[in-house]
Amino acid sequence: MAVKKKDSYFVTTLPGDGIGPEIMSATVKVCQAVAAKQGFKIEFKEALIGGAALDACNDPFPDETLKQMKSSDSVLLAAIGGPKWDANPRDKRPETGLLKMRKSLGLFANLRPATVLPQLADASTLKPEVVSGVDIMVVRELTGDVYFGEPKGITTKDGERFGYNNMCYKESEVKRIAKVAFDIARKRGKRVCSVDKANVLDVSQLWRDVVIETHKDYPDVELSHMYVDNAAMQLIRNPKQFDVMVTGNIFGDILSDEASMLVGSLGMLPSASVGDPSGPGVFEPIHGSAPDIAGTDKANPLATILSAAMMFRYDLDRPEAAQAIEDAVNKVLDDGVRTGDLGGKVGCKQMGEEVCKRI
Repeated sequence: MAVKKKDSYFVTTLPGDGIGPEIMSATVKVCQAVAAKQGFKIEFKEALIGGAALDACNDPFPDETLKQMKSSDSVLLAAIGGPKWDANPRDKRPETGLLKMRKSLGLFANLRPATVLPQLADASTLKPEVVSGVDIMVVRELTGDVYFGEPKGITTKDGERFGYNNMCYKESEVKRIAKVAFDIARKRGKRVCSVDKANVLDVSQLWRDVVIETHKDYPDVELSHMYVDNAAMQLIRNPKQFDVMVTGNIFGDILSDEASMLVGSLGMLPSASVGDPSGPGVFEPIHGSAPDIAGTDKANPLATILSAAMMFRYDLDRPEAAQAIEDAVNKVLDDGVRTGDLGGKVGCKQMGEEVCKRI
C-alpha cells in the first residue's frame, strides 16, 4: 500500500500511445465518478512515456516523468508502442522506457488476474465448461531474468552476427517474489504453482530451490511445481486447476497473455506492478497499444478501468471504491453492453459512460 486512506489523492496518468489516450480518458471519468460518489478527491496529471515521449523529447522515459511519478500516490498507465518506433535503436524504443520505469521504481511484482466472468464465458475461444469458474492470479517477477540480465548485445563471432541475453536471478529476487505469491494465496485458495524449466536451466533450478525454502514459512499453503511448457498446455487443457501461479519475467510474460485469452479478450484484463511500499505502484491493462484501431473509438476500456479498481485496492487504501468499479463493470456486462472485441457495437467512450452511470 503506497498511502493510507485520505481525503485527496494525486495520481499520474501515462496515456502513452495508440489507443492509450482513449482508454485513459474513459478510465479517468470512471475514477472521478466513484470519487464524487464516495466523497473524496482525486487529481490526475499526465506525463510522457513510450513513443509519445520519444516524439516529444527523444527519451522513452524522461526524468521529468520519473520525478512526477515518485511524488504521486499512484500511477495509471494505458499502453505504449507501435510500428512507428520499431526500427529505432534499442535505447530509443518505447518498451525500453517501460523497462526503465519498472527498474527505477523497484516494481518487482506484476499481479495479473485472469477471472472468467459468468457473462463472458461464451466469449472465450475455449468451451464454456472449460473456462467457467476460472479464477487465476499470475504473479510475474518483473525486474530480473533475461530482460535485465548482463551481459547482453549483438556482436560478431566466427564471422557472423551473434546475439545474446542472459537469464539471471539472485536468491533474494526469487525469495521476495515467492513471498508475494504465498501471501496472495493465503487470501485466495491457498495454492501456489511455481513455474520454471528446472530440468534444463540452472537458473530455474535455483528458482525452484529458493521457492521450496521460502515455502517453509507458509505451511498452510500448498505448493506445486510445473515446467513452463507443461504449464502452457495445462492452462488450455484444465485452467481451473490453478489458483496462484508464480514465475519469472519471460515465462510470466508469455503465460499471463495466454491466460488472458481464457477470459475471451485482452481488453478485459487488468494488472498491477508493485514493489517498494514507500513508492507508488503502476496499474495498467495487459494489452498493447493497438495502433490499427487508434482514434476509431473501437477500443475496450474495461481492462484499464479494472486496473484503476486495483489501484484503489492496492495503492490508495480505498477497497470500497475498487468494489464499486468492479460492481459497475459487472452490471454493464449483465445488461449486455459490449465493445467490438466482445461481439458488441458499443464504442470506447460510450462504454466508459455506461460504467459511470452504474457507479
